[in-house]
Amino acid sequence: MFQQRMTVLIAFLTFFFLFSAPAFSAPPTRPFDAPGAPEFVQLDGKSGVNPPLDADGNFLIGPEYTPAPERKVIQGVPQGKLQQFTMDSKNGKLFNPGIARNVFGRVDPENPKTLIVETHEIDYRRQITVYIPDQYVPGSEAPFMVCHDGPKGRPGMALPRILDNLIAQKRVPAMIVIMVANGGGDAQGHERGKEYDTMSGLFAEYIETEVLPLVEKHCEVRLTSDPDGRATMGSSSGGSAALIMAWYRTDLYHRVLTTSGTFVNQQWPFNPATPDGAWGFHNKLIPESPKKPVRLFMAVGDRDNFNPNVMRDGMHDWVEANHCMARVLEARGYHYQYLFCQNSGHGVGNAKSQFLPHAIEWVWKGYTPAQTR
Repeated sequence: MFQQRMTVLIAFLTFFFLFSAPAFSAPPTRPFDAPGAPEFVQLDGKSGVNPPLDADGNFLIGPEYTPAPERKVIQGVPQGKLQQFTMDSKNGKLFNPGIARNVFGRVDPENPKTLIVETHEIDYRRQITVYIPDQYVPGSEAPFMVCHDGPKGRPGMALPRILDNLIAQKRVPAMIVIMVANGGGDAQGHERGKEYDTMSGLFAEYIETEVLPLVEKHCEVRLTSDPDGRATMGSSSGGSAALIMAWYRTDLYHRVLTTSGTFVNQQWPFNPATPDGAWGFHNKLIPESPKKPVRLFMAVGDRDNFNPNVMRDGMHDWVEANHCMARVLEARGYHYQYLFCQNSGHGVGNAKSQFLPHAIEWVWKGYTPAQTR
């Protein structure tokens, strides 16, 4: 009797997980020469090799990686300082209150491009971490970079050490870096998704009107208003947010650095003006819009995200999305550099440890302070 009951239980559980629960599996490895992939310049495959700084286009790196030497403290190199403060959503305007979802949601039967999601309002606190280089001259206007998904506690030191070394070697300007923590959660129905995946200039306006004034006040710095002296940087939805800020507010930002950019259909609530979310960048917005003064670095892993939720709209393959971005950027004559990272997953952490200093230097290439211009 016991054995029969166990057999029935196992059969029931098998049926449940196969047919009732969403199927999550490890993303497949996408070959660099798969049909539809852009043509990549293959580097020599040696660990530690990055593309040339003066080149645009598509590059294949990996599968082995060597952490960049710029990540280490180098004796004699001036070290910048870090300052932190918090922002309470109750004191804000544009994202007050925040949102959080009750459950993941279900596909809208009237529109397979979106989800029906139940949410509730929340209050939240956002930590702002600011890197100020030793070379900053008090009272002067400084170029800066906004980094999404900033730390919510004690910051890591890899990025500050990279900046210390790049600035000391005069490979990038003496910039201030503003690391902005997200409002919590992820994707449709959560505050992070509302901030990062919404196709509009709203989050850029939030940074401009609510975050940057507090950075100048708390850290006693001045930030340039020159869009060529402003960069945005992020990974995953933080990457799509970086491009969204520059695309919709080109008057504020010209330089963008993304890793595993979520250029897929993840916007919520549904907006008929941009029905495909960030997937619309490569299937409509970039090919059909006048060329903008945006310089864009992208990197994606060969095992990057592939349809990780219940939506089956054909617009949830991170590799395909980044491939499509590369093709339309090339066709429209943008300055871009695209790295396809072998043996790397979402976030390309192993590859990023090698190429991040190169990426920051490439993004800032050609920068000249406005007063000099």
